[in-house]
Amino acid sequence: MKSVNPATGETLATYEDHTAEQVQAAITAAHAAYAEYRRTSFEQRRAWMNAAADVLERRAGELALLATREMGKTLEAARQEVLKCASACRYYAEHAASFLAPEPVRTDADEAYVTYQPLGVVLAVMPWNFPFWQAFRFIAPTLMAGNTGLLKHASNVPGCALAIEDVLREAGFPAGVFTTLLIGSREVEAVLKDPRVTAVSLTGSEGAGRAVSATAGGELKPAVMELGGSDPFIVMPSADLDLAAKTAVTARTINNGQSCIAAKRFIVHADVYDAFTDAFVAGLRALKVGNPELDGTDVGPLATPQIREDIHTQVQDAVGKGARVRVGGQVPQGPGNYYPVTALDGLTPDMAVWREETFGPVALIFRVHSLDEAVELANTTTFGLGSSAWTTDAAERDRFVADLEAGSVFINSMVASDPRLPFGGVKNSGFGRELGRYGILQFVNIKSVSIGAPGGAHHSKTE
Repeated sequence: MKSVNPATGETLATYEDHTAEQVQAAITAAHAAYAEYRRTSFEQRRAWMNAAADVLERRAGELALLATREMGKTLEAARQEVLKCASACRYYAEHAASFLAPEPVRTDADEAYVTYQPLGVVLAVMPWNFPFWQAFRFIAPTLMAGNTGLLKHASNVPGCALAIEDVLREAGFPAGVFTTLLIGSREVEAVLKDPRVTAVSLTGSEGAGRAVSATAGGELKPAVMELGGSDPFIVMPSADLDLAAKTAVTARTINNGQSCIAAKRFIVHADVYDAFTDAFVAGLRALKVGNPELDGTDVGPLATPQIREDIHTQVQDAVGKGARVRVGGQVPQGPGNYYPVTALDGLTPDMAVWREETFGPVALIFRVHSLDEAVELANTTTFGLGSSAWTTDAAERDRFVADLEAGSVFINSMVASDPRLPFGGVKNSGFGRELGRYGILQFVNIKSVSIGAPGGAHHSKTE
């Protein structure tokens, strides 16, 4: 595996893939560690998890620079990502015990309750775009529940993958509780089929999700899939247009436009279309694209040359079929995987961007004439991850909450993940949830316990 700086094309480091023997040793260690780790107290796990947060905060600058150099996000965005990981660690350190506390149930038995117990070794298959956050939003609930973890990270961020393991080691987690596997995607199936691996969580493309969930289904193992998105950002006439336009700029270009929950389709009512679009395009045009390590840079390079090629192919297809370029749209000269912030309107269903996810800083702008049309267009996609709607009308708000086909609806704000709220999608955006209480419940055995009275007599305490 190679770590290549997307801003320069320079190879930063080369890593040897783990051999089959090394992978087997890691699974063996994780399985052995689980036997002891599952019996540790929440207090002990809380101490380790808070220590991990301390390490992340102390090493935030160093880890941020590593992420920036491996996948191209701005240095400040990378630093904020590392700090968000610390917040997730602290959140689950504080709440895991209450989330998983036994729950009494009134039945005809002498005593009955539901208890939550860990499953075992859980495999995480994670993407490059948020190399720390995606991993830690898996790690914090999974380890606090008493499971052990294996990480197969994206092949272009091996440095970040190893750094995550190092953070947890420094925090004091026992050996084998969390291990990074330097393996390619072709090796995932064999790991998941190992009987000692009990479940899998994947964040990635729709294709990766189909492949991994098919393997998990064949093995009858629990799975969580957080896949792509083509999130709508709906603007109605009553919206605060200045705030909506300003937020739209951030929502489309966060993480250099490479985010599953970035706003991608801007659906604007005709009454405010021109005013919003002019302000939005002006905001996009004002962004500085450049070296992600320098202060003042708003958008860095795309993570790989292939991603830049893919996004430009989508733009060219749209333009060739009649779309209008409001800003951007041309590949710059020089080194690095840079792509200009771009906005297109005049879009039609025959264009690839109409049905595909655009994983780069390209905004798609649509004009609608009614609330019904806005909802219909928002839902005319195979994806259903997040959605954002801008209105001060209570009836419109309620309609968006009820009818937008997405795992989340944000009213008058941009979509963002939060440790306190469940995160995930519907349709081709996947299934299952991360974060919140629902996130920690994904990889536990929800065990029913019913205890009869001595001598086999059963009575109800409600009598």
